[in-house]
This record gives sequence, structure tokens and C-alpha cells, in this order.
Amino acid sequence: MSTDLHRDAVVADTHNDLLMAVTARPPGRWASFFRERWLPQLLEGGVDIQVLPVFIDDQYRPEGALRQTLRMIECAHTLAEGNADAVRLCLDGSQIDQALGEGRIALVLALESAPGLDANVELLPTLHRLGVRIASIAHWGRTALADGSGEDATGSRLTEAGVAAVREMERLGMIFDVSHLSASGVGHVLELATRPVMATHSSARALRDHHRNLTDDQIRAVAATGGVVCVNFLPAFLSEDPAEYTVDRLVDHIEHVVSVGGIDHVGLGPDFIREVMHDVTPPCCEAFDFSGLDVMATIPGLSGPAGLSSVTDALLKHGFADEEIVKILGDNVLRLFRAELGRPA
Repeated sequence: MSTDLHRDAVVADTHNDLLMAVTARPPGRWASFFRERWLPQLLEGGVDIQVLPVFIDDQYRPEGALRQTLRMIECAHTLAEGNADAVRLCLDGSQIDQALGEGRIALVLALESAPGLDANVELLPTLHRLGVRIASIAHWGRTALADGSGEDATGSRLTEAGVAAVREMERLGMIFDVSHLSASGVGHVLELATRPVMATHSSARALRDHHRNLTDDQIRAVAATGGVVCVNFLPAFLSEDPAEYTVDRLVDHIEHVVSVGGIDHVGLGPDFIREVMHDVTPPCCEAFDFSGLDVMATIPGLSGPAGLSSVTDALLKHGFADEEIVKILGDNVLRLFRAELGRPA
């Protein structure tokens, strides 16, 4: 039965911006708000490994970016300490295995675009000491390290500081995340990489021609490093046609990544932004629009982590074998984290 398969599998979600929602509350509410609002959804969805990106809103950039970065990292530690019976903030693969063995959700901290760094790559060891284990260096626009995918037309490679960031992350055992990076930036990273890289939340450009998605060549190259491409669930990245905002279309993207990169190199990077927007945005602004994308649109039944078992159902319907589904749901990410997370060069 699909219910048993989903329950017994390790389920890894490599991108949920829930820290944005939690840090919008007073610090005294961080642990309790997570327990009330988010923990039940993670448990219902069977999530075993949850990557927590630290994303800094424009209102904090540039002057307050580092302060908000530190605040969100502190929030992650606080919610983990306040819910120690249910979750653990993990620094390496052995701690993830311990958490899973104890029936706790393994939390992993990630930086999304790292605006708090600017060009100060020497701060990466500081953030590593605070628990960060994954990082990307650009979002939609330009940073001191690289251009984001919204700047593809520039054809820019990483800056000198960006190259230094890749080297430092590899030294520390922080996994490099190519999601949101410009096409030429991804190419540059793949030239430099001596350790596996991952895409925490990117879909297939062959099926939806959007700059946030990865080309077949990029998918192959990420897989060749030993990394994992985790497919984004945001409907606008899956299809231009709202009629195709379905779990079957999501599985089309998963199938494509499997066909290009191999079954050992695909995972799930849901990016459940609607749930976060409901927590941080006043009712007047619920029709939130980001760069022409309606991020409030969701796949029916997949507006948040509670619905993740529907992905398992759809994978079975599409003919995936149980052992393949287990890899997609989380074993591929777990393998990568065991081998690379927090492990110095």
C-alpha cells in the first residue's frame, strides 16, 4: 500500500521557508509557534529530514541582512531546543541518523543567496560554526558573489569572491546549492566543484522553459558530481498552463530528471511558499506576486507538507517501483548528507 510505503520511507524536503514564518513571531513564541503551526504538518506528511533555508526579505537588505541572518539561525536553534522531543538540528550525517533512529525530524540549516555575507567570505566559517551546512550565493538578482537566474542575460560567471566562497564551502563541508544561480554561474560552479553539489529546489527546463529550472546538461552535470536535483513543486515552474498544475505534472518533472540524471540523483524540494505567505502576509496582500509568478498557486492537495503522501501515490501510478520511490522520497538526499554534510575536505 502507498500509505505503508510513504510511512516507512525516509522523506526529505530540501526547501521549506518556514523559518520566515516562525521568525515573524516574537522570539518567545518561536518554539511554540513551530510546534502549533508547522510540526503537525511535517508529521502528517511523514517528513523525516527538513532543510531550513535562511532567506532574507528585501526589507532587510543590505544593511540588516547579516542581523536577520543571525536572527533566523538563532530561531532555528530555539525551535529545535524547544521541541527536542520531536526535532533535532543536525550538523552531519551521523546526527541525522541518530535523529531518525530516535523518531525525531532531522533539521538542516541552509543559506539562500547569503546576502548577509556580501563579499565577506571569511564569515562562512562563522556561519558553519553556527550550524549552516548548505548554501547558495544568489537569488533572482545580482549579489557580490554571483548573478541569480533572473540575470541570465548578463552571461556572468562567479565573482572572485564567489569563487572563494565555493572553495571555502568545500573546505568546510558545506554543500553548494545551485538553485537560483544564473546559467553561466551554474556552469562556473560545476567547473570548480571537486565535491558533490545539489539543487535544493529546481525543476526541469525541458518541460517548463523558465530561468529558475535546470537544463538537461545542468542536470547531468549535477548528477556527475554525485549530487541531487530536488524538484520544485511551485506550479509556475512546472507548466505555463494552470490546467497542468497537478501532481501528475510534478511527477513528469521527476521522471524527466530521472531519465536525464539517473534514479540516484533526484529528490524533493517542494518550496511550499503559499503556507509561508499566509503566515507572514496581511490578508490585504494574499494575491502576492513575485516577478510575474503567482506564488500563491498550489497543486491541489499539495499546498503544504501535510500532503506529501500524494506524491508517493502519483509515483506509484506512474509505474515507479517501490525501491525507486524510496530513493526519490529521501534516500538519495540522505546518502548525500551522510557522505558530505559537515565533513571537512
